[in-house]
Amino acid sequence: MVEDADLFDAGFFGFSPREAELTDPQIRMFLECAWEVLESAGWDPEKFPGMIGVYAGMSMSSYLWQLRFDESAQDSVSAFRTLIGGAEKDHLATTISYRLNLTGPSMNIQTACSTSLTAVHAASRAVMTYECDMALAGGAAVSTPVRCGYLYEPGGILSADGHCRSFDAEASGSVGGEGVGVVLLKRLEDAIAAGDPVYAVIKGSAVNNDGRRKVGFTAPAVEGQAEAIAMALAAAEVDCESVGYIETHGSATPIGIQLRSRRSTRSMVRPP
Repeated sequence: MVEDADLFDAGFFGFSPREAELTDPQIRMFLECAWEVLESAGWDPEKFPGMIGVYAGMSMSSYLWQLRFDESAQDSVSAFRTLIGGAEKDHLATTISYRLNLTGPSMNIQTACSTSLTAVHAASRAVMTYECDMALAGGAAVSTPVRCGYLYEPGGILSADGHCRSFDAEASGSVGGEGVGVVLLKRLEDAIAAGDPVYAVIKGSAVNNDGRRKVGFTAPAVEGQAEAIAMALAAAEVDCESVGYIETHGSATPIGIQLRSRRSTRSMVRPP
């Protein structure tokens, strides 16, 4: 859970108290993180000589449901303010660009569980093709109320005991996580020339889709995953033997367990 999700320095970012009240905590916290990453990199967006883009996504707003029961938010002015930038996820990126005066591309990326990584992929391509000189990329997932549980439903996606045990025989489902993450991307040669702190280098990335090559809409396809990995390795111009760490999306759902079992069985009987 994210601490202090209900707190926000409205005046610092030019929000009136009412604007801050109508703005989803996901947008508020993403804005704070965007400012922090620019400050950490040593760049004032008002003085940066080039264009800074924003590629971002956020979860469906549960804050909107709270505003529905707030009588003070029911007037037409408040409703319009909420729609254009307060709690509507379509306006996350443009809100960040507006508040920080960023003039590069400002795009919302929504690909469910892969939103943040897809945002980084899109931002990397934009920087490398000179659509912008730096790019903020990331995602936000903060639900309200901050502390709440869930009802377990057999066969559903949520865990029976509140634990996510990916790749474990005791796995029974996922547990929702919360957080906000933002990175600042720049062409490596420009970062080195400017003396910027470089924490990591993205050598290559790729995106594709499984189409209908899977047992169900929410299940992954082995072929599609292999193709995406091959494209990313090709873009990075590295051999697979050089990869020393792999991070996966382990949902720990029953369907995932069944798919792994079937794949293991097939691999054992497949002829050489």
